[in-house]
Amino acid sequence: MVQSPKAKAVEKWGIFELALSSSLLKRPARGNPFRDVQFGASFTFKHQTVHVDGFYDGDGVYCVRFMPDEIGPWSYVTHSNAPRLDGVRGTFLCTPPSAGNHGPVDVYRYFHFVHADGERHYPFGTTCYAWIHQPPALRAQTLRTLARSPFNKLRMCVFPKHYVYNTNEPDCFPFLQKPQKPQKHPPRRGRERDQEKWSWDLDRFDVRFWRKLDRCVARLCELGIQADLILFHPYDRWGFANLDAQTEERYLKYLIARLAAYRNVWWSMANEWDFMKAKTVKDFDRYFRIVRANDPYGHLRSVHNGRIFYDHTKPWVTHCSVQHADLTKVAEWREQYVKPVVVDECGYEGDIERRWGNLPGWELVHRVWMGVVRGGYVGHGETFLHRRDVLWWSKGGRLYGQSASRIAFLRRILERSPRAALEPVSLGRGNDALARPGEYYLFYYGLHQPAKMPMDLPAGGRFRVELIDTWRETIRPLAGTFKGKFTLKLPGKPFMAVRMTKVN
Repeated sequence: MVQSPKAKAVEKWGIFELALSSSLLKRPARGNPFRDVQFGASFTFKHQTVHVDGFYDGDGVYCVRFMPDEIGPWSYVTHSNAPRLDGVRGTFLCTPPSAGNHGPVDVYRYFHFVHADGERHYPFGTTCYAWIHQPPALRAQTLRTLARSPFNKLRMCVFPKHYVYNTNEPDCFPFLQKPQKPQKHPPRRGRERDQEKWSWDLDRFDVRFWRKLDRCVARLCELGIQADLILFHPYDRWGFANLDAQTEERYLKYLIARLAAYRNVWWSMANEWDFMKAKTVKDFDRYFRIVRANDPYGHLRSVHNGRIFYDHTKPWVTHCSVQHADLTKVAEWREQYVKPVVVDECGYEGDIERRWGNLPGWELVHRVWMGVVRGGYVGHGETFLHRRDVLWWSKGGRLYGQSASRIAFLRRILERSPRAALEPVSLGRGNDALARPGEYYLFYYGLHQPAKMPMDLPAGGRFRVELIDTWRETIRPLAGTFKGKFTLKLPGKPFMAVRMTKVN
């Protein structure tokens, strides 16, 4: 038996990995290592003990990954029904986190997000559903683009996706493929024929795929990007949308064992859950319960809608993941669910034939501002036609639109706002703002173009006023300070915002 921890010292919220190998256990006569061998470990710091499931990583190697959250010495002991893997003990030192490592994200004061070290998190996400299923060169280009982008969250599918502009075949899959049998009957047509083409060994995972997924999530972590992992979806020609309950549970537990130790992981039960016609609400309740019970770190959990909202009030849902084009409803959803509202899809900047995928850049930026000022968080997406069908929303690659830089501008404004949580308020007459009442106001007028606006600020302070052009990305301070009731002169053009900050 070889004990091979990859590091004796691990930073706080980093990953300690223990890999144990045994030539005996990898013999075929021992059965299926994915199902027959149970493996995990208990990690202890002072009086705190965390139990973590391990996983089989192929080639006779069993791994367990752990994310420590306390600085100092940790000890561990393994547990297994295989004697050679049971009772292995060791220690490692947890060191202070490196620069940029703020720990995992959690909910803060009902409607907001915060990192484990107290750093506020404003999710400005984007969507690249099937980027991990593309060739290495395209994946590398996607990461380079993300590194230069304002996006700190990425929605991405675990299973491959079959949909318009996304029909290429991945190089590997979550499950091992069985050898194909000769067909006795003529092939059928359409998706039914496609699913007959594939035969999966649902008891065995293809570790090539899972190692690739590991690398992708790890690289996103290095870039400071949250990996919002979509666990199921309806756009399928391989049969993964119709797995039986036992296989789904094994898949979820294996996924969690491999990836939960990454601090940048979020779990999304599905993309457009209500379009998965073979599944019921009870199935999605079950997915949530499995994920919550097996994730020792309590990563964020959501589910994304098509036409029908899941009941986000259920206790296992941490935040709302919404698809909707009307951002005025954000305040309504906040009040209904009393949880953070993340509008992950409000439409896509692009020029494809689908109505949701041909928005001009200014419209997408407008929607993002609308949702943010009403107390939500709004995601980006891009769908420009490409001669090789490499659309950002499906495969990643490059960004071609005009919205990303304007979203970066908004992100900078929010991250420089008061540290205290900002909440939506209305001062009447169309003066809707994201505010720390009495201290800070961020108004947005959208498509309206008032030349003046009456203001009635709380007594007891004077405010510095700045005019913000959300499209031209400019901020112009007005001379002097303002208080109480006054009339604010505005440029009389759309997409203007106003920032007011108390100066005394």
